[in-house]
Amino acid sequence: MSYSSKNLSECIENNPKAQRMLYKKYSPGMHSICLRFARNKMDADDILQEGFIKIFTKLKDFRNEGSFEGWMRRIIINTSINFYKRKYPYFKDVDFESNRLTGLMYNSAIDEISQKEILQLINDLPKGYRTVFNLNAIQGYSHKEIGKKLNISSNTSKSQLTRAKNSLQNQLCILTQIEKTQVVQELCVA
Repeated sequence: MSYSSKNLSECIENNPKAQRMLYKKYSPGMHSICLRFARNKMDADDILQEGFIKIFTKLKDFRNEGSFEGWMRRIIINTSINFYKRKYPYFKDVDFESNRLTGLMYNSAIDEISQKEILQLINDLPKGYRTVFNLNAIQGYSHKEIGKKLNISSNTSKSQLTRAKNSLQNQLCILTQIEKTQVVQELCVA
């Protein structure tokens, strides 16, 4: 069930009851997104609160083009990214939208290497892997969009991304001298 335009209008007019209903309906799903980016529940709660403030502030800008929930999700993701850029400025150039790579950032494997080393690992990927990884994980393009841009199938794009991630996992294991199974477990939690 989508949120009605009447309810949205009431939220835009700062109707507390309508805003509470919107929050109650969407906050559980948005909170799970926050948890994927957050180091802890308290950070996730802060991100969620900041995100919903932005949602209510920018609600008048929603143009009913596409999914309302998708629009909100984008705000929550951007809020998460900005939260960590402010709180942890040394991660400012690292991609936070690649959920699997994000999970690594807050675990022991990533804590042991520098941002420069992470970026170097990405730059050392074979050109095809690196291109797809950057377009998907850093720029946010879908596999279909990548396929069109690179004149490859979306399945090839998916395969290249998987191989890029596997290569990065292996290199992280070598750099941090930890067991690959630990990295894989950390990636699965993200």
